[in-house]
Amino acid sequence: MPDDRGMTRRRAMGLGAAAMGSVAAYDILAGPARALAMTGPGTTAGIGYFARFGVTEKLIQATLGEALSSGGDFADVFFQHQVGNTYLLEDGAVNRAFADVNLGVGVRVVKGDQTGYGFTEDLTPEGLRLAAKTAAAIATGPSRPAPVSFRATGGLPARYAVKTRWEDVRPETKLPLLRSVNEQAMGADPRVRKVRVYFVDESGAMLLADSNGQIVEDLQPMTMMGLTCIAEQDGKREENSYNVAARDDISYYSPERIDRMVRGCIKDTMVLFEATPAPAGEMPVVLAAGSSGILLHEAIGHGMEADFNRKNVSIYSDKIGKLVAKPFVNIVDEGTQEHARGAINVDDEGTVAGKTMLVQDGVLTTYLHDKISAKHYGVAPTGNGRRESYQHSPMPRMRSTYMLPGPHKKDEIIASVKKGIYCTRFTNGQVNIGAGDFTFYVKNGFLIEDGKLTRPIKDVNIIGNGPKVLELVDMVSDDLVIDEGGWTCGKDGQGVPVSQGMPTVRVASITVGGSTRKG
Repeated sequence: MPDDRGMTRRRAMGLGAAAMGSVAAYDILAGPARALAMTGPGTTAGIGYFARFGVTEKLIQATLGEALSSGGDFADVFFQHQVGNTYLLEDGAVNRAFADVNLGVGVRVVKGDQTGYGFTEDLTPEGLRLAAKTAAAIATGPSRPAPVSFRATGGLPARYAVKTRWEDVRPETKLPLLRSVNEQAMGADPRVRKVRVYFVDESGAMLLADSNGQIVEDLQPMTMMGLTCIAEQDGKREENSYNVAARDDISYYSPERIDRMVRGCIKDTMVLFEATPAPAGEMPVVLAAGSSGILLHEAIGHGMEADFNRKNVSIYSDKIGKLVAKPFVNIVDEGTQEHARGAINVDDEGTVAGKTMLVQDGVLTTYLHDKISAKHYGVAPTGNGRRESYQHSPMPRMRSTYMLPGPHKKDEIIASVKKGIYCTRFTNGQVNIGAGDFTFYVKNGFLIEDGKLTRPIKDVNIIGNGPKVLELVDMVSDDLVIDEGGWTCGKDGQGVPVSQGMPTVRVASITVGGSTRKG
């Protein structure tokens, strides 16, 4: 499920290593990033950034030739380079900091319904040959020729072009930001006892070439800042977190955004001192605009990924063209939002990202496809073939998934509820993707009584079925918010950055697991 703690599994594991050893903070990149060389057919097309690592058209041709040597139907090679820096400030001082570098290549071979995959950190001809040979083992048959030339995927959008590259920003520029957040949070309320601030930046690059002669290269920045606040009142402690993330440069951290993050974290923490458990039972639930999109992503979005439907494990497997929601419900997945965490220029199979209408006027119109599922269904890929790194084969994954604005107003929705709950922040959850059954933990929310928000609530679970909940969405507001948190979606052991959003939405009835006490 999406995780807003702000670090991928790779970074989380790095944190553990840093905690046990002495890792110095520094910024590194193997040479300056430069503009992509997009040239015409028959040339060394699209190899710009990765030329510094000795990647050439000849090397790619040889690798694809080895990959197709056992008769595969299709092959591709995926080069990746990532350089990241992480800083953690606690008790007013940076006590953990480290850099990490990932460089490698993955080779995929597809034969019928089977996929072979090999990867290596060795970018020498021999290293690539062995990775390709490993992937080719899935196939048996006469060899197929590699492409004699490559055509670049030109005219790529620039959805996350930056003025200042992260490799050009020194720690002396970044660390004052963390100290400023710390000072603002500590001074915001006398009940604040402790704050933790973390900061992540990353310069990433990918190069994809395939046996159809396609080649494409993309530079992918990422950054994230998060704040955790621990407060104390009358001997009682409460804790909450808030983070922001984007494919952007240091200018993303404007005073306004930092102020919003600090104020949001402090507010969400302090309200917990007043909060009580919610009443239990079946009742209307209003999902707040923004981060409530986690429920849409998890309980509904995953079920619309084509691989689950191809395997007939999703409840949506036979729902194309059928009504799955009220006529005013529209759901979109897209990679086109500029600087969004879930934005991509191209997916990890080289398909240019666009905007996919999943549910239009209440009707399920399509699934999210990579190239393999698109071939199976006889449709065009939707640009959703994504992977965590060169060590993984791509599969259908969401990018930025959200519900479009509807015909209602937020105040109108809240006023329509006699007794229910209003959910503003979600944290942990579990979802059975096949059936769509879910349990989500609500970190922050309010009781709705007689059409008004009354007392704050906490320690609330909502339990239901995603497709059923979608059917029960009976009011959608016009206040869509795309959440800017550092969401990471996990699937089959792979984590990828995503975005999500929602307008204010009313679900007619969900099981609320709160307190059975009266009052």
